Amino acid sequence: MIKINKKYSFLFLVVLLISSCTRDFEEINTDPNRPKQITPGVMLGQLQFRIVNTSITASRSFTHELMQVDAPRSSPSGVGLHRYVVNPGSAVWSTFYGYMTDIEDIYKTSEILQENNYKAIALIYKCWTYSILTDLYGDVPYSQAIMASQGNFKPAFDKQKDIYIKILRDLEEANTLLNPAKALTYGGDLLYNSNSLSGGTNPGIVKWKKFTNSLRLRLLLRLSKRDGEINSNEQIIAILADPVKYPVFTSNADDAIFKYTGTFPYYNPYFNMRQLEWRDGTYVTKFFINKMNTDNDPRRALWFGTVSVGGQNIYQGIESGYPISTEYQVGKNTSYNDIMKTLPQLGVMMTWSELEFIKAELALKGFTTGKKPKQHYETAITASMTQWGVTMPPNYLAQAGVVYDPNTSTETQLERIITQKYYASFFVDYQSWFEKRRTGYPILPRGSGIPAENAFPNRVPYPTYLQSLNPENLALASASIGGDTSATKVWWDK
Repeated sequence: MIKINKKYSFLFLVVLLISSCTRDFEEINTDPNRPKQITPGVMLGQLQFRIVNTSITASRSFTHELMQVDAPRSSPSGVGLHRYVVNPGSAVWSTFYGYMTDIEDIYKTSEILQENNYKAIALIYKCWTYSILTDLYGDVPYSQAIMASQGNFKPAFDKQKDIYIKILRDLEEANTLLNPAKALTYGGDLLYNSNSLSGGTNPGIVKWKKFTNSLRLRLLLRLSKRDGEINSNEQIIAILADPVKYPVFTSNADDAIFKYTGTFPYYNPYFNMRQLEWRDGTYVTKFFINKMNTDNDPRRALWFGTVSVGGQNIYQGIESGYPISTEYQVGKNTSYNDIMKTLPQLGVMMTWSELEFIKAELALKGFTTGKKPKQHYETAITASMTQWGVTMPPNYLAQAGVVYDPNTSTETQLERIITQKYYASFFVDYQSWFEKRRTGYPILPRGSGIPAENAFPNRVPYPTYLQSLNPENLALASASIGGDTSATKVWWDK
């Protein structure tokens, strides 16, 4: 009879158990529901959510005050955007360049995976983001930006003209790359939901193509003073002449609006804002609300709340650019409606309404758009009403302050177009300010508290931290644009 050593028997069992456990260890401990590698779909939705949060937050905190949509309740320091004091801007610079890293990651990953639709979407976001950056500051880092991983912590600043040339080329490339016969392999699109096909066609990708070319028209029109340098008119004509190759927005269904679901984490960025910051510290201006009152504009009831004056609920505004001694009482003037804090359609990037205003101006300037300026103008206003979910009164377009008269001067017609475009640009990043700089409209009243030396700003000065982080290139850029001040005009505006 063979005797078995208990010690070795125990060791044998241990080894057997270990080998059996480790043989399938990786398979057992792999979550089948978790992606094995990063995909563009994983990154896209979060980028879309965060980037539009930044743009509409900037609209309220910057554009609305500067463009006399609203003004602070009190402003005793003598500064403030409503007095044309523009401080060096760092918030949008830092956040947008941060998003640019995500955009580049989506693009490079898509290139490796040969996913052209994702590549195109990344290019569109890149172009949209850089167009805002360069229109804010002028010359900005572009060709050497987002290269810290390669050891470049001090990127050179590209000239705005060169940036625009690249943006326009990238948008044309995006239009070519987008394939409406293919779904997004990894999903993730929260803007147009281009994650699946319907009858062999991807409706979301069709809308991405429309957004691409509509954005091109926005930017080409902005370059109208520089047509001789950048052939903007030729590109506009090409887009207008070939709607099959270059489709643009044709209905409200095409609007590039990030719709907030109201479920975690996709809340409207104002969802948890306290009454003090949302309503009590800021009031709508007389300039903005008085026209809405006169025109009986139905968007007014959605955007703003009433106040009780003499027993009547009315919309009442305050002065913009008022003297430092002025202080308005809490709750006595109109401010933002609380409904806006949960409104799904607040995440606006670009709309059909804006595209129709662009076409109205192009038709006024002699471009062939298929319709008269008045038709585009009226369609644009109607589209804005639909976008915000309100019903336009039957006589709205016939009112003295709204009616389009083609028998007036070209300049008068342009002012009418841009003034209505200004109202339709509510919460659309900085666009109404960019258009004011380009056209001179709307004509804003100058507040009595604005110092005589304060001119209406043409740009945002570069962030002050660049003086220590990138001083050499900052100095070169400042000299190139003609001085790092808010009075300096950007290239397309000179």
